Amino acid sequence: MIDREFYGPWAVVAGGSEGVGASFARLLAQSGINLVLIARKPGPLEQTAAEVEALGVEVRTLALDLLSPGASEAIAEATADLDVGLLIFNAGANTHGGEFVESDPADVQRVIDLNITSQLQLSRHFGARLKARGRGGLMLVGSLAGYLGHENMSIYAAAKAFSRVFAEGLWLELKPHGVHVLELVLGVTRTPAMERAGLRMDLPGLKVAEPDDVAAEGLEHLPHGPVHVAGGNQSTAESRSGFPRDRVVQRNADASRRLMGR
Repeated sequence: MIDREFYGPWAVVAGGSEGVGASFARLLAQSGINLVLIARKPGPLEQTAAEVEALGVEVRTLALDLLSPGASEAIAEATADLDVGLLIFNAGANTHGGEFVESDPADVQRVIDLNITSQLQLSRHFGARLKARGRGGLMLVGSLAGYLGHENMSIYAAAKAFSRVFAEGLWLELKPHGVHVLELVLGVTRTPAMERAGLRMDLPGLKVAEPDDVAAEGLEHLPHGPVHVAGGNQSTAESRSGFPRDRVVQRNADASRRLMGR
């Protein structure tokens, strides 16, 4: 349960239809916080909206692709009349895989636009509103992938590294104004997106977190930014931050190949 007076009465969850996003929605609704849920797929979005409405809160849904022209403006317009106390940006995903030098520039740009450009647009808009309000929170959902380079997903990993460093700077800027900023770093989590990606979650010794657990962990640590590594992966994040980089990066690449069944 989180403070409705501080983070409510409305929260915006981008990527709020399934997985961790849906878990955030349920937990916030249990705290009495009304929700604006944004996602690309109308079916799962409406299903999650119905679940949280049954918990007694108001829900608005926006079925739109954050990569579509004017998406951020549409979100700003749809929430202009609401007292938003929390933004959760959970919409980042890897929409392209393969070697960078063999990639289509348009595919690469979509990864950047979803994970960086859209995040910046919404963080700027709602961050300004929260600053003027003098309280609230802004959570960016990141990934352990952002702690080092990855083959066949180098742009996604770099985008997640950007998100973490950006969150640290935003935390410094908004902290004096009573606004909490947190980058919530996820490891392997049992979400539909990760299952669709074909991750082998049955590997011996692999830490697999559940969406409800990491969402609860994120809300608990929201006042304690700028970064929290969820799912018991703190030591992994620290090891990926060390030197020498060639050994760190190669060791992780070997583990990633096993995870993907290569």
